[in-house]
Amino acid sequence: MRILLLLCLLALGNAKPYRPIKVMDFMKNYEIMMADSSDEDNDDDDDDDNDNDDYDDEDEDCPAGCHCLPQVVQCSDKGLISVPEKIPEDTVLIDLQNNDITEIKEDDFKGLNKLYGLFLINNKISKIHPKAFRNMDHLKLLYLSYNLLTEIPANLPPNVFELRFHENKINRIQKDAFKGLRKLHVLELGANPLANSGIELGAFNGVSSLYVGIAEAKLTAIPKDLPSSITELSLDYNRIIKVEVEDLIRYKNLQRLGLGFNQIKFVENGSFISIPNIRELHLDNNRLKKVPPGLNSLRYLQVIFLHGNKISSVGVNDFCPISPTVKKNLYTGISLFANPVKYWNIQPYTFRCVTGRRGVQLGNFRK
Repeated sequence: MRILLLLCLLALGNAKPYRPIKVMDFMKNYEIMMADSSDEDNDDDDDDDNDNDDYDDEDEDCPAGCHCLPQVVQCSDKGLISVPEKIPEDTVLIDLQNNDITEIKEDDFKGLNKLYGLFLINNKISKIHPKAFRNMDHLKLLYLSYNLLTEIPANLPPNVFELRFHENKINRIQKDAFKGLRKLHVLELGANPLANSGIELGAFNGVSSLYVGIAEAKLTAIPKDLPSSITELSLDYNRIIKVEVEDLIRYKNLQRLGLGFNQIKFVENGSFISIPNIRELHLDNNRLKKVPPGLNSLRYLQVIFLHGNKISSVGVNDFCPISPTVKKNLYTGISLFANPVKYWNIQPYTFRCVTGRRGVQLGNFRK
């Protein structure tokens, strides 16, 4: 269930343009998780959604101008300049998307100890009080994307599962910025003006995240101090110019690595030995002149994107093991189109470890 939820959360958060999220989808996940964690049988609760289809706008416990359902407060698209008052203490989800909130004050969420999800996407928040998230021990989802934050807020909720800071103005991640967040699985920092020099040593101390996204930033190299637990790393649309052996040594659990749309000219031999579990590797739209070395030793690699480079030749052993006795998962996708390589010069035996013809995309090179 945790893996399924993680995949759902990633899918919901990967879209680049701002799109309002559907809070009730998260409520369904919350109810499933609560049901899974409970040992009690609720056989009498058969009226799941019969009474919850209509918003209760006139409830005296509902903040003015907002829509309320049991444990859900929706105040999106209301032109709010601050967090509304009198939010019920049993609230589980708060939707404050697409408003004009500029600041999160110390007591804005005081007493909301049952809060599971807080959605502050697409506001104008530049300041968050250091005590704004105190006593939020049940908060799992904190969405602060599309705001004006310049650094990571202090004292984040200790049990948060997912943090999203996509498209703020963060140019610095201070040491111990995520200290104590041992349950964090998803950390999205993409589309911020973040350079390698802005990531302080020890910034990710104590974090065991599975996914880290720093796409569309100002990175010129793969950061070397990210959580060692990550299984997915997105660094697309940066300014990375090369991949060296030492860049990936820390990330032995990586299964998906995104390095597309960078300026990579060189991949040092042996760079991928440190990530033996890699399944999907994106190196498309870079400046590579040859297929990176070492791909044929990656047993589990099934998808490799190399289109949009300057590759002029492909060797017969670039993708598949030399020895037929070496075990290798079959590729389901190899993309080489939009390269100057003459595809008719590539020997068919080159793709002997691919599922079939449709697993290879070549096409013509066009300037």
